[in-house]
Amino acid sequence: MTTQDNSASAGFDRSALRIDAAGELERISGHLRQQVHHQLKRKGAVVGISGGLDSSVVLTICARAFGAERVVGLIMPEDDSSPDSARLARLVAEHLGVAHVAESITPALEGFGCYRRRDEAIKRLYPEFGPGWKAKISIPGNLLEKDTLSVFHLTVIGPDGQSFSRRLPPDEYYQVVAASNFKQRSRMAMLYYHAELRHYAVVGTGNRNEHALGFFVKHGDGGVDVQPIAHLFKSQVYQLADYLDLPEEIRSRTPTTDTYSAGSSQEEFFFRVPFEILDLVWLGQELGIPAAEIGEVLGLTDEQVDRVVADILRKKKATAYLRMSPLFIPEAGD
Repeated sequence: MTTQDNSASAGFDRSALRIDAAGELERISGHLRQQVHHQLKRKGAVVGISGGLDSSVVLTICARAFGAERVVGLIMPEDDSSPDSARLARLVAEHLGVAHVAESITPALEGFGCYRRRDEAIKRLYPEFGPGWKAKISIPGNLLEKDTLSVFHLTVIGPDGQSFSRRLPPDEYYQVVAASNFKQRSRMAMLYYHAELRHYAVVGTGNRNEHALGFFVKHGDGGVDVQPIAHLFKSQVYQLADYLDLPEEIRSRTPTTDTYSAGSSQEEFFFRVPFEILDLVWLGQELGIPAAEIGEVLGLTDEQVDRVVADILRKKKATAYLRMSPLFIPEAGD
């Protein structure tokens, strides 16, 4: 993790997550060049771009590291994608002078039965669900308000705008998620097509919050060659975006999953508290700062800090398998 001072409790305040943006960008760029050119023996980078902050920062870093002419931004919309995603992805690519390619993954998803399998599960709960309806998954309840388990709810919105929500039973939850994960896995297949076509590397866009807490799909958006920002908290990625002077519309955009037709922010779907709170509590916990001192800095009670810490630890433990390499059977005699 890159911070200017992560030593003692006495220096713990809101500036603890500040980084030297210029120095960090130079450091990441140097490692990227070494990893892609010398370790992976590839000529450039392919980056999946969604118009979000993380992919925009990574695309910019790659353009600085390899030159815009050796970077491709891949835009991969599907039926549930927000139109803003493709528009903002093109905006940042054109801002950098990076070539961008649009590939709709809807036909692949239809072939996999992604939408059909997902809708089967939804219709078991809402038989009326069909054309004109939208849906999303979320975890109700802000951790700062009350201590609740991470129980997913399904919300559907009818053509008349009326909304209905209920807890997702396990079978329906697994089917909706398994079907929806075709999206990330289809995108990764397309990224590798374009990377292998050019003898480039696939560069990932996941930050530390996503990687360490399991907010990614195994062999989907987690299946990449290089992870240049997985050591940075989301709030630190914002600092890089500000330093790079990315378009304001991208910097101010609410982080979203862009997976469900009804739209779902990352906070309501998974993280449950704002990043500026989550990241500082997380850092304080790693440094061994008492909950009372973390709370004093953020204006939170000890109980609120403890809830956030407990949620972080639960997520790390529950998603550890996502970060595991494939397991092999040892040879006889080992």
